[in-house]
Amino acid sequence: MVRAVRLARFLPAGVWAALIFWASAQSELPQPPFPFLGLDKIIHAGIYAVLAALTLYGGGWPRGRTFWLWLAVVLAYGASDEVHQMFVPGRNPDVFDWLADAVGVLTVAFLVSRAPPRAGWPARSAS
Repeated sequence: MVRAVRLARFLPAGVWAALIFWASAQSELPQPPFPFLGLDKIIHAGIYAVLAALTLYGGGWPRGRTFWLWLAVVLAYGASDEVHQMFVPGRNPDVFDWLADAVGVLTVAFLVSRAPPRAGWPARSAS
C-alpha cells in the first residue's frame, strides 16, 4: 500500500511528461498570438520547470544526491525529447531548446534548494 502511494505521487509528473511527448509528436504546433524572439525558449523553460517540480514532488521533495538525480532524469527526458523530434516530420532537434529546458530545471533546483524545510521534509544534506 505504501509503495502504491509513493508511485501515485509520480502520476502528475507522468501525465505532464506524456503531454510533452504528445506535443513533440505533432508536426506543427499552434503559434501564440503575440510571438517574439525567444518566446519558444521561455516556453521550454517553463514546461520543464513544471516537470522538474512535479518530479521532485513525486520523489517526496528529496535532498542531497537524490535531489540531483531526479533533476538529471528530467534533463535526460528533455534530451530524449529533442532526439524524438528527429523522427517527427516537420520538427528538428535543437540543442538550444534543451538548454532552455535546463534553465527551467535549474531554476526549480535553485528555488527548491532555498526553500525553508517544512515538517515531514528530510533534513538538508551537504551531498
